[in-house]
Amino acid sequence: MNKQQTHMVDEAIAKLMAETMKINTEHRYYPFIVAAGLMGAGAALAKMFM
Repeated sequence: MNKQQTHMVDEAIAKLMAETMKINTEHRYYPFIVAAGLMGAGAALAKMFM
């Protein structure tokens, strides 16, 4: 591999690492967002039938 190919591979690895870090961060707060959505849906249904 020449220097240009090595540089392209390094850029691809850096991009994948950044995307992995973003997914790991989102993974931590995803359950809270789902719970908030379910509570909002429950409140909307309760309001509709009361």
